[in-house]
Amino acid sequence: MNNKTIYLIGVIGVILFVSSCFIGGLLIDNYSITSQYISETYAVDTEYGLWLRILGYIPSGVLFTLFCFFGIKYFPSSRLIKMGFLGVGIFYGIGTIIVSIFPCDSGCSPEYINPSISQVIHNLSALVIYTFVPISIVITGIGLRKFLNYEVLSFTSVILGILSAVFVFLLFSNLKSEFLGLYQRIIELLILIWILVCALKIKKAGNNGHN
Repeated sequence: MNNKTIYLIGVIGVILFVSSCFIGGLLIDNYSITSQYISETYAVDTEYGLWLRILGYIPSGVLFTLFCFFGIKYFPSSRLIKMGFLGVGIFYGIGTIIVSIFPCDSGCSPEYINPSISQVIHNLSALVIYTFVPISIVITGIGLRKFLNYEVLSFTSVILGILSAVFVFLLFSNLKSEFLGLYQRIIELLILIWILVCALKIKKAGNNGHN
């Protein structure tokens, strides 16, 4: 794939994900983006949940995975950079697909009472995603530090990774907080910003490798 194709894959993935979050919230009466999880918009009992997953979240997960796996070649050859991109591709890209294939129960069962297998897989996958994606982004930033023309992206990656880790801590430190939905959306936003920033860097690269 050339750089412009990979750029578009990243951007379209972000647009699909954000659109799904926005539309999903509009389809549910009295839904609160501040206190309710994104997953609640496509839980097993939601009227349009299946369509949101098939047309929005699963395709976006596929695009994120492709973006990270194929985008690596447009950055300097480094073990840390490769680990970071593969980490985001696996944990965020494939992770998004898994949580979409296995939606949560009605209301996403915050008390975790008699959860279904789908709920268990969903929760464990979400835990893995929010644990390892911030780490992967920081690792990428550290790997980019020693390369010229990547200082800004390196700094941005480290900051975005650390900030997302902070909000992950806030999210899991109090599962009864009235701001769970807000914390989750900030985490997702920070990850999506990283994807967009990397996509823009790839767009500026030549078709035969990194700049």
